[in-house]
Amino acid sequence: MEGPTDDPAIERLRSRQVKNFLTVTLLSLGVPMLLMGDEVRRTQRGNNNAYCLDDDTNWFDWALVSKHADVHRFVTLLNKRRLLRDVEHERQRMSLTQLVRRADKAWHGVKLNQPDWSPQSHVIAFSVELGDEGLLAHFILNAYWEPLEFELPPVSNRERDAWRRWIDTGLDSPHDIVPWEQAPSIPGHTYKAQARSVVLLLAHVKAGKNPTSSVG
Repeated sequence: MEGPTDDPAIERLRSRQVKNFLTVTLLSLGVPMLLMGDEVRRTQRGNNNAYCLDDDTNWFDWALVSKHADVHRFVTLLNKRRLLRDVEHERQRMSLTQLVRRADKAWHGVKLNQPDWSPQSHVIAFSVELGDEGLLAHFILNAYWEPLEFELPPVSNRERDAWRRWIDTGLDSPHDIVPWEQAPSIPGHTYKAQARSVVLLLAHVKAGKNPTSSVG
């Protein structure tokens, strides 16, 4: 459905999709580009050339800050974590290709090491070691219209419930994202990702190890 709506189901899905796109954007390599108001679901109602308009098409409606406080909170916590990222590769002016080649990573689908690269695919998952931070991150992107159960890669330290949930856009606020250092542990060897959601799990590993070598 397009345009304004009072349907709570549509509103929830719109907010979830906004959080999905913002997660992918703000956690990507490179410089993210956001438009004023993206953090509170500001819209120009499809007008992408409104610079010359001095009306509500182009204005910032401050009521959106409270109306979509959950999205604003979500972006705030994403930005807070982004500010802690390692920027040494930026000082060295490394290319994206160089970064990807040297990354300790593994690609998955709902099954470990079985990514579906076909045009009909609606899911992808991958694990990547976060340099000297001693963290392993596992991303799950479920663009399917039903919940799916994803296998989780083993963690090298073999700790019980080693994975911790930082982001799950399928959950209601404030559980959709938490301060990353307070991420709760999750049990088991699989994780159910809700329909049209993004999940980011973290695990502590020994720096310098190869935590994904056993899964990819």
